[in-house]
Amino acid sequence: MTNGVDTMRTLTYREAVREAIREAMQKDDRVFLMGEDVGRYGGCFAVSKGLLEEFGPERIRDTPLSESGFTGAGIGAALGGMRPIVEIMTVNFSLLAADQIINNAAVYLHMSGGLFNVPIVIRLATGGGRQLAAQHSRSLEGWYAHIPGIKVLSPATLEDARGMLWTALQDPDPVLIFENSGLYNMKGMLSVDAGPVDIDRARVRREGRHVSIISYSASLFKSLDAAEILSKEGIETEVIDLRTLRPLDEKTFLDSVAKTHRALIVDEGWRTGSLAAEISARIMEGAFYELDAPVERLCSAEVPLPYAKHLEEAALPQVDKIVDRVRKMVGGDG
Repeated sequence: MTNGVDTMRTLTYREAVREAIREAMQKDDRVFLMGEDVGRYGGCFAVSKGLLEEFGPERIRDTPLSESGFTGAGIGAALGGMRPIVEIMTVNFSLLAADQIINNAAVYLHMSGGLFNVPIVIRLATGGGRQLAAQHSRSLEGWYAHIPGIKVLSPATLEDARGMLWTALQDPDPVLIFENSGLYNMKGMLSVDAGPVDIDRARVRREGRHVSIISYSASLFKSLDAAEILSKEGIETEVIDLRTLRPLDEKTFLDSVAKTHRALIVDEGWRTGSLAAEISARIMEGAFYELDAPVERLCSAEVPLPYAKHLEEAALPQVDKIVDRVRKMVGGDG
């Protein structure tokens, strides 16, 4: 029997990503996963646990600790007609593969005069909040969003964690998917028939009329929690989930600013040269005369992220900081 309850199930963000990988490998035998510890260990965040037994070592491939080497191998496989999913343990280590991503994958199509696409998907864990200290807690997705030739995705919800991968694999060009490691244990409800989703548009996750909060990834949920607190004070906050960081869907956030006339960008990256800076500039270019107050940004403190829990929490955007900032922006006319 099918009813409203039977069509939903509870699972974690980690399980949603694993389902997406499994589905992609079942649909297309050109798809394979490779990276450090993705096989017998099941991935450092247990995302690929069980997939080695299901698909075998030819399609779930453990690699040496050599990000440049296995990312380059993935690019070569993509050029050869395969559909590789490369897992880089955390974005911090992607710097060792930056030459392959930026100087090879992102430019092949352009430098070959349109002859060679590179249909590779690279998955990276990102973000802080788990006491992993400075070398394992960076949020560098904004850096990659700077680079032409690649798409940059940031799934926050279970629906997007489940649905973005297959769409990315259909893209003829390189796609980077940033999964915030703080979300892997997040549980939620997802439809049993959840499948591919678009990767072109931002989403309004909460409607409001007094201020727009523009965010993505783990900061989305802090923004939604802040919006709930603010609503009890009569401040109705619109919360936008960017979803795709390159190319940005600026129409969605410009339309929102035209409605609310105030914008706060919540970004776990550092403020200087950040994605938040880019969005702020686009609002100034496209919606300046709609604004009743300056655009505000709430980013991480400009320090290497501390190990100590209280210092790490102080360095990251938090719900109370978002609430305080919105109160100041709205003032007495909320």
